[in-house]
Amino acid sequence: MSQEFEALRSYLESHTKEMVELESLLTSIPALAPESGGQGEAEKCAALEAWLKKNGITRLEHFDAPDSRVPGGVRPNLVATIPGNNDDYAIWVCAHLDVVPTGEISLWHTDPWKVVEKDGKIYGRGVEDNQQGLVSGVFAALAFVQQHILPEHTIKLLFMADEEVGSEYGMKYLVEKHLAIFGKEDHILIPDGGDSRGETIEIAEKNIFWFKFHTVGKQSHGSRPDLGRNAMLAAADLALRVNDMENVFNKRDELFDPPYSTFQPTMQMANVSTVNIIPGDDVFCADCRINPCYTLDEVRAELKKRITYIEEKYGVTVTVEELQAEQSKATPQDAPVVKELAAAIKAVHGIDARCVGIGGGTVGAHLRNAGYSCVVWSTMDELAHQPNEYAVIKNIAADALTIAYMASRIS
Repeated sequence: MSQEFEALRSYLESHTKEMVELESLLTSIPALAPESGGQGEAEKCAALEAWLKKNGITRLEHFDAPDSRVPGGVRPNLVATIPGNNDDYAIWVCAHLDVVPTGEISLWHTDPWKVVEKDGKIYGRGVEDNQQGLVSGVFAALAFVQQHILPEHTIKLLFMADEEVGSEYGMKYLVEKHLAIFGKEDHILIPDGGDSRGETIEIAEKNIFWFKFHTVGKQSHGSRPDLGRNAMLAAADLALRVNDMENVFNKRDELFDPPYSTFQPTMQMANVSTVNIIPGDDVFCADCRINPCYTLDEVRAELKKRITYIEEKYGVTVTVEELQAEQSKATPQDAPVVKELAAAIKAVHGIDARCVGIGGGTVGAHLRNAGYSCVVWSTMDELAHQPNEYAVIKNIAADALTIAYMASRIS
């Protein structure tokens, strides 16, 4: 390794205390979306911005999204730039500022809004999702700044709003209104998913379809089903036929786990209040994760046929609401950002990375659909949204060094 890279390594390995301090600051300011009963990310972003300026990262630019529901009327999207020697492409680290609620507070062993350090880990809401990746990106950049080393490639740090409830005011807004901030050749890393060894590079996501099915029949007495049209019976049949679509959209893709598409009925709404009533109204939902070889329109067409069959068989009407519909492209396995990250993982972690797909959704889908290659990667135990969420301190530093490797002259 070069002398410069060893200086970066030394800086990062000796500044884990400061990493924990930044995590502590960020955790102390709950950044919850209005949908989760919060006031957005503005206060947290302001604290981070002040911290960055104090520590020498001063080239900052806002791309805030208007939102009348929060104090100040905007949701912050902040970009920090650390200029590099070569302007052929930039290295982006895109992390989100918002967190999810604590959930059942009695399940927490510590105050979720106050970082507690124990056995090489820090506990608190948001310390892993997504502050671990955020702090790794910040300290990768800070290592160059405070060691007075010019990175080979410009480093761009994006701190986004609104990832946890849909990204309407975060990445979606940026792609729709400010897409030009990203260069077509830029290497974009989203440190918002991974595994405990840091060996999986996420390059693809299953298409996501969430449905709400509202079945309307005719209510009657439990002893006279002949006078009614049982909406629950029709809905139950429909639920099985939704699940059976796994046998239609059955191509396997070993990039994913599981490697097949899933069509799963999930939430069931309450209908009648006593046992002796034939329900005339029924609502259930389904969560479908579909391999990207299929389009959402193909799924819609097949689903329509099955709904028509149910309506005719039971004499009911079924209305469908699409609660979520996300379809995304994949990043090619030979894309420069994939190869560059894999080389950095090998150099820093000493392991051979492999490409994977996931069933969940990330902001990467919006970038890929806009024609940008990006990867999702981090070294984490995947405690997102759980009580007693934690981040492993050594992972924060190791991932920061991996990012620094990508931006250095030897990458």
